[in-house]
Amino acid sequence: MARALNEWLWQHDFWLPPGITWEDMQESEDVHYPQPRDLLLSIPFALILVVIRCAFERAIALPLSGKLGVKDKQRPKAQPNPMLETFYSTRCKNPEEGEMIVLAKQCDLPVRKVERWFRRRRNADRPSLSKKFCEACWRFTFYFISFFTGLAVLYDKPWLWDHRECWTGYPQQPLQSSLFWYYMLELSFYWSLVFTLPFDVKRKDFKEQIVHHAATIFLISFSYCANYIRIGTLVMVIHDASDCFLEPTKILNYMKWKKTCDSLFMIFSAVFLISRLVIFPYTVLYNTYYYSMEIFQPFFGYYFMNALLIILQLLHVFWSCLIIHMVYKFILQGTMEKDMRSDTEESDKDEEREKTREKEKNGITYFSSVTSNNYIQRNGSEPLNNRTHLTNGHAKER
Repeated sequence: MARALNEWLWQHDFWLPPGITWEDMQESEDVHYPQPRDLLLSIPFALILVVIRCAFERAIALPLSGKLGVKDKQRPKAQPNPMLETFYSTRCKNPEEGEMIVLAKQCDLPVRKVERWFRRRRNADRPSLSKKFCEACWRFTFYFISFFTGLAVLYDKPWLWDHRECWTGYPQQPLQSSLFWYYMLELSFYWSLVFTLPFDVKRKDFKEQIVHHAATIFLISFSYCANYIRIGTLVMVIHDASDCFLEPTKILNYMKWKKTCDSLFMIFSAVFLISRLVIFPYTVLYNTYYYSMEIFQPFFGYYFMNALLIILQLLHVFWSCLIIHMVYKFILQGTMEKDMRSDTEESDKDEEREKTREKEKNGITYFSSVTSNNYIQRNGSEPLNNRTHLTNGHAKER
């Protein structure tokens, strides 16, 4: 059964244009074509990247965060409570009002204290500022290396300047060693992101990030197997261009360099919108959809490739809307609002209200004592601490 499934999966009708079979893609001593088994190398390479990342964050990024003044906010800790901890871990991290009341009765605590406990417990699970800084440093380092590696690999390739060259001789386009290692670098990195997904900073677009990683891995893998190497390299370079500006923007934000962060964010916004909404549709989507038809007729790989590219473009539109909204707010308010993808920390509003009530109560008490003294003075009597008694029983004003 496994053999039958393997034969069905690797039918040349799925992967190659009409009239081309796997026999036409046989390798020789001088000519090498992409082989699907090569993709298995990306798994151990991804694990190596995870190890390198852990060492980088611990030995370089974390000490750097301290020197640059990135300090973690001191968060009030939730008091140990086994019953609430069990509910938090097994059922819900943000219970509704009715559940709060039941938990308060079971723990013999006021509802306000139960709400405060859950609020502090949720804040404790949120990533620290230094963790965000280390993650941004690692991604910036990789994107910077990857982007300039892509430029070094592609600068002398004809399809970088003439997009029709992506399809010259397709699919019988020999695989160069530089392109192979560039592909392995990118694919291994995205596999490493999948491996570390449970431990990375979770943002509001977490689901979109999962879709993005899955589509990217499928896109890179399929483009390699179907020898869409040339169009795949263009996709990777275009994506890395804007990411090189995003991560340092986050780093500056964590460092509280507000003006520099805002300026770099505007540059990132321009690069992102131009690369993802202008260059990508023309260089990749139009190229894959239209120019490829000058060489071969549509087949399954053609539709599948374009479907993955369209998914990426829809994600580009989603993130572009967020960026445009932030830029619009910046133009109106003159300052950049917080990253809408980030999960903001909850504040102890109840504690603030209690402190306000205490201050108001103290003020009312003080005001009442002052007015009562004035009332006594107006009626001709004084409090004892404002009068001194003489030996003959008479009182004298101080």
